[in-house]
Amino acid sequence: MDKLPATFPNLHIQGISIDWDKIESQSYLRKIPALDGVDALRFHKPVTFFVGENGSGKSTLLEAMAIAYGFNPEGGTRNYHFSTRDSHSELCDAIRLSRGYQKPGWGYFLRAESFYNVATAEEEYSRGSSAPPEELHEKSHGESFLAIAQKNFVPNGIYFLDEPEAALSPQRQLTLLLEIYGCACEKSQFFIITHSPILLGMPDAEILTFDDGVIHPCEYEDTDSYQVTEMFINNKEQILRRLLETE
Repeated sequence: MDKLPATFPNLHIQGISIDWDKIESQSYLRKIPALDGVDALRFHKPVTFFVGENGSGKSTLLEAMAIAYGFNPEGGTRNYHFSTRDSHSELCDAIRLSRGYQKPGWGYFLRAESFYNVATAEEEYSRGSSAPPEELHEKSHGESFLAIAQKNFVPNGIYFLDEPEAALSPQRQLTLLLEIYGCACEKSQFFIITHSPILLGMPDAEILTFDDGVIHPCEYEDTDSYQVTEMFINNKEQILRRLLETE
């Protein structure tokens, strides 16, 4: 198995900085502990995971980075231009990306919550094209997710994924892990929000947690996704008994 570089000197996104003067004083962004006061972040690996509890700011940051890079807020390639509902924050206007010197040849912003809209746009954009349409709405949700990944994950790309495991079985999550890992070994870079202990087990990845009020590196075994899953598997009867007795 190929190994991801220990350090990757030409990451497509080497870091970010945030100009808080461009964010209103009453903005909800200032009330997110993990984001408030963050002036800069540096990235060190081709695959970076964002982990943390719901509402900790992961999607807000990932979305802002993707938009700042030129992606459509609801997802897709940089060629997608559609909007069903403007819901992104002002952070994208305040964030600055520190880019590597080599420009990626392709990229994709995949987010679970707006995938239906992206699948619809994919069908519309394919009309008049010589390539056969993907017909994503004819597939199951999980099959469509994986089809998008396998079509768009190529070497020397930049990818933003928000909970890509949402529609996937454990087996398909392993397939996705292999797709990401192989692509990252070929000079692609990924930023991934996930609660999946399977995806988080990817070797050589960087894990940043948004818990405890500050963004900081985290070991795989210290993530809630790993610890809660391990605890449940090893103590299922006791945990269920205790939970159900409180109902």
